[in-house]
Amino acid sequence: MRVPSTDGVELELHDFGGDGPALLIAHATGFCAGAYLPLVARLAESFHVWGVDFRAHGDSTAPASLSWRGMADDVLAVVDALGGDPILGFGHSMGGAALVAAELLRPGTLQRAFTFEPIIIPAAWGGSGPGQNPMSAAARRRRASFASRNEVLGRYARRPPLGVFRADALAAYVDHGFADAPDGTVTLKCTPEHEAQTFEAPNKPTIEQVHAVATPMVVARGERDGEFGPAAFASEITAAAPAAELRRYAELSHFGPFEDPDLIAREVAAFLSN
Repeated sequence: MRVPSTDGVELELHDFGGDGPALLIAHATGFCAGAYLPLVARLAESFHVWGVDFRAHGDSTAPASLSWRGMADDVLAVVDALGGDPILGFGHSMGGAALVAAELLRPGTLQRAFTFEPIIIPAAWGGSGPGQNPMSAAARRRRASFASRNEVLGRYARRPPLGVFRADALAAYVDHGFADAPDGTVTLKCTPEHEAQTFEAPNKPTIEQVHAVATPMVVARGERDGEFGPAAFASEITAAAPAAELRRYAELSHFGPFEDPDLIAREVAAFLSN
């Protein structure tokens, strides 16, 4: 289903089916909605699951320039396309931040939300220009094309960080995150440059802003990465947001929804069903 968003963007909204209230899956930077199919399979037992490919990701189009305000606009566009009523949300990394940013722009967008290590940062961090963010530098070094999906699977399964994914989650990402090229090769749908620009893009939501978010919300984090990366801010986000609760998972990293989709699906379903 195609949904128009701001900046001339056309979003791909995936209807994953299921019975129950509408639940939107909001993916992490560089990924796409289809990468979460092992999680979706469990959630569809309790919810009607939808997944959006954010701008410059998956099967959605890209604007001239990227901003995290645009990711929030994408969430709002999807909510409007689904009728405009408050929606349940699951957001991973960038996706969690986009859900929160959408709620900040339009209070009442979210009924409840489960976020896993959302990219909500201290205001003092500000932004970083091209080449100044280590995540964007790593993204630009990614190999974009492969001879086949089997080659991708073999390469990713042997290397961090994707090597920690459960096999079916890695296969879902490779199936849906790559496009077939005319010469028989496969190419990343989210290009290395677009992934890098997303990491560098301005207007990420800040910890100082979330005091205005009254939505009941889980801020989940893995423990395997220690106090590094997005996990380090989970406690601060929870303390700042009046209706948020912190959950810790000792066995998971930042990629927890791909490492143990069944565990995360159970946690999400239990919280969102309250």
